[in-house]
Amino acid sequence: MQTLIDIFSLPFMGRALIVGTLVSLCAALLGVVLVLKHYTLIGHGLGEVGFAALALAMVLGLPPMAVAVPAVVGAAFFIMWYGQKKGVSGDVTIGVMATAALSLGVILTSVVRGFNVDVTSYMFGSVLAVSESDVPLSVGLSALVLLTYGLCFHKLFAVSYDDAFARAIGVPVDAYQFLISFLTAVTVVLGMRMMGSMLISSLIIVPALSARRLVRSFRAMVVLAAAISVVCFLMGIVVSCLTDLPAGASVVMVNLAALAVSALVGRVRR
Repeated sequence: MQTLIDIFSLPFMGRALIVGTLVSLCAALLGVVLVLKHYTLIGHGLGEVGFAALALAMVLGLPPMAVAVPAVVGAAFFIMWYGQKKGVSGDVTIGVMATAALSLGVILTSVVRGFNVDVTSYMFGSVLAVSESDVPLSVGLSALVLLTYGLCFHKLFAVSYDDAFARAIGVPVDAYQFLISFLTAVTVVLGMRMMGSMLISSLIIVPALSARRLVRSFRAMVVLAAAISVVCFLMGIVVSCLTDLPAGASVVMVNLAALAVSALVGRVRR
């Protein structure tokens, strides 16, 4: 216990806990809508776009966030727009974009400058990569996500389950879908520092899937997914500190364990 207290008293660990907890909360809340709308791979696709954008920023000597945020937001909007206008499955668009972005990122880093510590930390995550500027950004993002759910809960419910019904009752479905895409893109960019572009999608997908195994109502799924995500993140950080394992991978493994337990509980209940 004293070892954990000493570790968590370090300034960078305090930042990591604040940012990671808020990003986990946002990812889980947004993940409920994305899972129900079958956009489960969007976190993975946007993570790869973020990696390519960060590689480009380092090659050009530009601030990473200044390049990553508009690139990932633009990619999220394109995925949503192309899926709506062309009638193509969202996961198909995401898969193609993710592959192209990862290839571009690898080419940029290997041909121009080669892989370095900064790039690999964005690929696999590091608590040391969390900066002081990420704290107010994560606070603002979580406030915006919570405000969206608080003011638009029933409209998000309608959009998540049935687009046609939502349009029939006057809900601006396209506007809400692009809002979710924007919030997801910002969440991915903030979460990449700690989780890495390869693992950030787990924060979006796994807690929502775990909650879906246990509850049926949309409200219960939202609350339970948020709780699972935050608890699993904190447990993963503790495991990482005690075992000296990578933080991002530890958080993912704890989330997967929670998914396995929820699947077992759900099967027993049925």
